[in-house]
Amino acid sequence: MRIPARCSAGLLAASLLVAAAPAALAGPPDDTRTIVPVSDQGNRQNVRFATYNASLNRSAPGDLIRDLSTPANAQARAVAEVLQVTRPDVVLLNEFDYAPGNRAADLFNENYLRVGQNGKAALDYPYVYAAPSNTGVPSGYDLDNDGTVGGAGDALGFGAFEGQYGMVVYSKYPIQTGAVRTFRNFLWKDMPGALLPDNPATEATSDWYSADELAVLPLSSKSHWDIPVSVGGKVVHVLASHPTPPVFDGEEDRNGRRNSDEIRFWSDFVTGGPDASYIHDDDGAAGGLRRGERFVVLGDQNSDPLDGDSRDGSIGRLLGNKLIQDPLPSSSGATEASALQGGANVEHRSDPQFDTADFEDRNAGNIRADYVLPSRNLRVSTSGVFWPRAGTPGSELTGIFPFPTSDHRLVYVDVTLNGVRQR
Repeated sequence: MRIPARCSAGLLAASLLVAAAPAALAGPPDDTRTIVPVSDQGNRQNVRFATYNASLNRSAPGDLIRDLSTPANAQARAVAEVLQVTRPDVVLLNEFDYAPGNRAADLFNENYLRVGQNGKAALDYPYVYAAPSNTGVPSGYDLDNDGTVGGAGDALGFGAFEGQYGMVVYSKYPIQTGAVRTFRNFLWKDMPGALLPDNPATEATSDWYSADELAVLPLSSKSHWDIPVSVGGKVVHVLASHPTPPVFDGEEDRNGRRNSDEIRFWSDFVTGGPDASYIHDDDGAAGGLRRGERFVVLGDQNSDPLDGDSRDGSIGRLLGNKLIQDPLPSSSGATEASALQGGANVEHRSDPQFDTADFEDRNAGNIRADYVLPSRNLRVSTSGVFWPRAGTPGSELTGIFPFPTSDHRLVYVDVTLNGVRQR
């Protein structure tokens, strides 16, 4: 979800460094050629996974379909150009309003991705996955305890209409649609040790929500998806989500607590076994991934390891999981932006080169919010954040507030699969 942003007057538009992790793999800075995936060799397959909060959300149902129905929308064209520059093989777009029948997702593919923007080569994603979101779905209860029932704050996930702030996955590789698992309906109360919020006006614990409210309130503010993708005969599970921002609440910290548990869900899921025994998907199947499965966790997690408003240790639950590796995607543009904008950034503890979101400078500052986290049985070759330094190619696509694309930056990681069948 976009947090209102304001950039200081001295801010220049920000730049592109595609930095590898570890540092020994780093390519030359600000050269857009370095972000083109290397060719496949032998029985190895190089796959670029990316996540991008594209801010393709609108204020009313049908508005995104209207904007994408022609190839003329400036923001959609700029978002498509970012994708055409970085050229991910599999990408999750957050904040992409869901429309029944995948209409919005198909229009973006047809009118923007398949049309070269400003001389960039077009992209073709034959496989697309989108599904309903909890955002904007009426709960029938006063979830925000403001004395009235209805509106975005009382929806199962914050949203003015059903599907606002949804998400979509585009893939060059086949999606095993019949094997997709969704966890949209999994109830928050069913997570052992759930961080259910307290009502500070009472002495009871975990009582912000009534029993009736907890009986309908899902963990996921949008949804959690396990999408198996076939790459040369091998399966990689794309684990997609967008936890709620840990803000816009009060002392009860209901959004911060939900954000933390939404992140925890994937850690339990990939660990599998007893840790995931409580999990059940929307079709009733129980448990998490089997040992040895390949996966990549994608999404705007709305949580920085050290800065911002998320609860301590929230994203650390994923980053510290022994089955997950963190390639630490970075950019020189993020470092530049932090220094130029100042404000809250001056007090941040995280290294700004890892920032992925350009938020309001007085209070939030820039943080690392967006993650591509492969399993340890995948070999990482390169990683990066599309955040160009001022005046370098691509900086016109990130810019300063009001941003031409989004207040988030695309993050990608390249992995190599060995022993695959070539296409």
